[in-house]
Amino acid sequence: MWITPPTRAIWIPPATEHEIEVKGQAALRTLYVSPERARGTASSVRALEVVPLFRELILHVVSIAMLDPLHPEHERLAAVLMDLIGSAREMDLVLPLPRDPRALRLAQALRCALGDKQSLGPLVIDTGASLRTLQRCFVEETGLTIESWRQKARLVSSAAELSLGASVLRASAACGYESSSAFSAAFRKQFGVTPRQFRLASHSPPAPRLSSDLKSHVAAAEHH
Repeated sequence: MWITPPTRAIWIPPATEHEIEVKGQAALRTLYVSPERARGTASSVRALEVVPLFRELILHVVSIAMLDPLHPEHERLAAVLMDLIGSAREMDLVLPLPRDPRALRLAQALRCALGDKQSLGPLVIDTGASLRTLQRCFVEETGLTIESWRQKARLVSSAAELSLGASVLRASAACGYESSSAFSAAFRKQFGVTPRQFRLASHSPPAPRLSSDLKSHVAAAEHH
């Protein structure tokens, strides 16, 4: 699962099945790229940073509606767009989900109770598997222990809350942190910026974010 707050975009390669869920009020902008032009670009889903030039180019291309390769100026725009997609800085906004149905049930339960400080015991019982089995599934299928996955789920969720305008204190409390300083330290370790810096970048200026269809494409959204 990928979270795409403002100033971020998702590159989705050709023939990748997916679905989009929008939280809050947002304008979603999507750019479709032909598989031929996408050759040489990342072959896996990526969360990309949308710098001001990238954002303005997305808006400009969307205003044209359809680029015509027979028009030299359109061909130049497409070339610059692909250069920016290829060079955009990646951000770790992905939350890997386990494939095992029992582990997936636990993951969904944890996502629905991010601010809950209860132990794993009651949640594990409802999955029909032992904690040891679930721990093995999480490590094998997500690369994270259950505890590390739970913390990342909280931090990724808090990034979405911050992008929607929540204060640092509110975002930290919503994801189960009692100390805002501990939250800030964990957030910075995960994303490379403080929660305050992330929040400011998500709202100044209003920014794009990305998503896709069966062709590879880039989509951009901004909050109102």
